[in-house]
Amino acid sequence: MSQGPDQHEPDIVDRLFSYFDQFMDTLHDRVLRPILLAGRFVAYGFILFVVALVVASALVIGFVRFSTIYLFGHHVWITYLVVSAISTSAGLFIWRKRRPVSLRKP
Repeated sequence: MSQGPDQHEPDIVDRLFSYFDQFMDTLHDRVLRPILLAGRFVAYGFILFVVALVVASALVIGFVRFSTIYLFGHHVWITYLVVSAISTSAGLFIWRKRRPVSLRKP
């Protein structure tokens, strides 16, 4: 019985598929993976931003309702005065912390 070609040497199709597989792995690792990671970062960042916006809005609404009913006896204008004073103070604090463009680190 004669045996066919040597079983230890891969044929041309196996080598071509091996090169193609190596090329696709390299393409995935160097091109597609960073794109997928950036896409995940943007998507999760957007989701976290929306959730933070909803939570902050709910906290402000809850504070306004709580203070109007329990602290100031249904006088909404006092609550608005307090909320505006807090917002203005935070804005002025942030404004004081700003630096001109020429003094910022590059």
